[in-house]
Amino acid sequence: MTVLLRTRITEIGPEVADLAEGGVVILFADGSPSELAEVSVLHKTEQGPSDGAPQAGASIAIGPLSATITAVGLTAWSKVREIGHVVISFNGAAEAERPGEICASKVDRESLVAALKTDAVIEIAA
Repeated sequence: MTVLLRTRITEIGPEVADLAEGGVVILFADGSPSELAEVSVLHKTEQGPSDGAPQAGASIAIGPLSATITAVGLTAWSKVREIGHVVISFNGAAEAERPGEICASKVDRESLVAALKTDAVIEIAA
């Protein structure tokens, strides 16, 4: 497998658990404005992001939790590359509803909330 992005969680906003219970995780690179940090998982990139975007079938892992990418919005990867931002929806959708969204297979919501911890690694690989 080729790692397309490996990043480490540095901070969890106070509203992240509520969003994760709905199957949504918002990533922003360290240093994002405080109003965005409230709903975001802040992270520091360790490897990547790659030039090419992940395709459907690539894997995404947050700590011990893993899922399969099912769709990538038109601008999602460029936002990851430019500002470390993306919305990940664990909804299993075959098409992203928003251009800045990555969709992934459905996961257990309690496991998703539990996986979102400071120092956990998020990895996207193909």
